Amino acid sequence: MTACKTPGRPDLDQLRALQRELAAQVIERPLTHEPQVVAGADVHIAGGEAVAVAVATDADGLMVREVRELWRHVDFPYIPGFLSFREAPAIVDAVNSLEAKPNLLFVDGQGRAHPRRFGLACHVGVMLGIPTIGVAKSKLVGRYAEPGRERGSTAPLVDRTETIGMVVRTKTGAPPVFVSVGNLITLEEAVAWTLRLTRDRIPDPTLRAHQQAQRALATRRARES
Repeated sequence: MTACKTPGRPDLDQLRALQRELAAQVIERPLTHEPQVVAGADVHIAGGEAVAVAVATDADGLMVREVRELWRHVDFPYIPGFLSFREAPAIVDAVNSLEAKPNLLFVDGQGRAHPRRFGLACHVGVMLGIPTIGVAKSKLVGRYAEPGRERGSTAPLVDRTETIGMVVRTKTGAPPVFVSVGNLITLEEAVAWTLRLTRDRIPDPTLRAHQQAQRALATRRARES
C-alpha cells in the first residue's frame, strides 16, 4: 500500500472510501514476541515542508539507539480526519531509514480511534507492517468517562457501541492521552506499553521525536531568517 498523494484539493469522498477499505487491513492481535527495539515518530509541518523524526530506543525507552531526521515536501492540505495522507509518507520514510529496526512503533496520533477506524497510526502501521500504537493528546471521536486522577487510571473510549480506544492517565494530575491500536497489537497491550514507556505525559520515544522535530524546525527557521 502506498500513501495517497493528491495534488490540489483532494476528493474527500474518494479518500473516505479508501480509509474504510484500508481499515480492513488493520490486524488486532497479541504481539508475537517481546519488542526489543521501540521507536517513536513525529512530524512537524511548516510552509509546505515536513520534518519527520524517528527515534529508536531500548524496550524501556531509556537508552536512545538511533535518531533519524528527514525533510519532505508536503502538498496535501490540513484536513481533520485525513491527516494520515499528509503525514504518513514522511513518517514511514523516517522509520524505514532506521538501521535499528523497531519491533514496536509509537505514533503521535490516532489509530482505531478515528471516524473510519483508520487514523495516522493505522496508516503508518499498515504501510510498515509492524506493531504500531497511536497515542493522541486529544480526542477525535467517541465518548468517555473521565478516568481517575492517578497514573494508570483508564476509561474506555466508545463510539456508539464500539470500544475504539482507551483514555489513559499517564501522569498523576495531567490530562489523559487517547491510546488506540495502530496495527498488529491488542488494545490491552497498547495501554500496557504506553504506561511502561511513559515517564511524563506521552511515551518517551515519541516525546524524543517530538522534541527533535521542534529543534529541527527552529534551526531551519533561524537559517532562513
